[in-house]
Amino acid sequence: MKNDPFRASFDSLEEFADMVSEVLQCPITIEDANHRLLAYSTHDDRTDPARIATIIGRRVPEKVINSLWKEGVIPSLLTSREPVRVKTVDEIGLGNRVAVSIWKNDEVLGFIWALEIEKTLGDEEIDCLKRAADATKNKLIQLQNRKNKKEEQFQEFFWQLLTSHLSSTEEITDKFLALQISPPTLFAVAVFQFSKELGRDDEKQIAYLLKTIQLPKILLYTIDHQQLILFISLDGISQPVYKLNAFCELFVAKMKERFGIESIVQGYSSVYSDLGKVEKSYKEARTVLSVKRKFPSEAKDIHGYQSLGIYKYIDVLIEKAGTDQNENYSLKKLQDYDKKNNTDLVATLEVFLNKDSNVHEAANVLNVHTNTLNYRLKRIAEIGEINLRDPNQKITLYLDLKLEKYK
Repeated sequence: MKNDPFRASFDSLEEFADMVSEVLQCPITIEDANHRLLAYSTHDDRTDPARIATIIGRRVPEKVINSLWKEGVIPSLLTSREPVRVKTVDEIGLGNRVAVSIWKNDEVLGFIWALEIEKTLGDEEIDCLKRAADATKNKLIQLQNRKNKKEEQFQEFFWQLLTSHLSSTEEITDKFLALQISPPTLFAVAVFQFSKELGRDDEKQIAYLLKTIQLPKILLYTIDHQQLILFISLDGISQPVYKLNAFCELFVAKMKERFGIESIVQGYSSVYSDLGKVEKSYKEARTVLSVKRKFPSEAKDIHGYQSLGIYKYIDVLIEKAGTDQNENYSLKKLQDYDKKNNTDLVATLEVFLNKDSNVHEAANVLNVHTNTLNYRLKRIAEIGEINLRDPNQKITLYLDLKLEKYK
């Protein structure tokens, strides 16, 4: 084997992948740092299902990425310049292979994968794979520079959408097409609030995760101080609200699991088809975050605007209550009784109403027997002069209990 077979220049990554494949006598794939396929060797029929799926989808399948994280392969590739040997994982169609990272200073630009279909790479071939990674660095830097310029255009366009700086749906559609993005027929905006200002490393981790979680499709995203804002296409998804909810929870879980980033709060808008409503969607997602900040326990499991219920109108109600200076007679009587007798009837009433008058669920939350709760409810009805079978009275009490937290 020659000392450095990659010293010669090459016109394309495809040509280079074929060259590496010829030298090592095994199939080769080259990916960017987000596991999108950049090139693969074409002169070899030997392969495995994971490689076939990567070539067809132009990206590594999500289940393969998840498995490689669990096996510690990707964490090793993101910290080491040495090739990493990957053993067969039959459940995901992954055969034996060796992977090496492509580095620019302290940043991983991508990966080269060599499949060990009929042979195991020896020390000399492993060293050759390292030289191949170094030889392809400049090509990946060029691709990265082009990608960065394009992403700047995406950012500018997204902020124009978020701030309604485009005058018509036709103009918005034209902008999408000019950027070679298919305009969605259904979309939503999601906002993730982080506990700190997001730095460059955070941004890279976020970009990685957004590009490897493959559904729903993230068309545009931007970072604004402590917030990540996403424009999400919901085309072809049968239950978009369920999918949005699952995506939001998955994103938060993966940020914690893979990168140790916690305390992320998420919110997403209603689902829209009118591209002129992106700014409205953005405001709705931020409203969800605002409600979750004001009502952390009650709203912790609410992620979508359409699930906010009465919380959509909480600011209006607070303003109305402040202007009228009304006092809930029944609530006041219960509060006075609690203060005088060191009881917690108001707290009991709130749990009961939060659980939609379900005695068994409320008793579980309060950690009391149902008979005990029924007795308390009877006392609440007597002291507060309340009919707990009257939905109108219960709704009024429920709203006033929430508004109490702002006095």
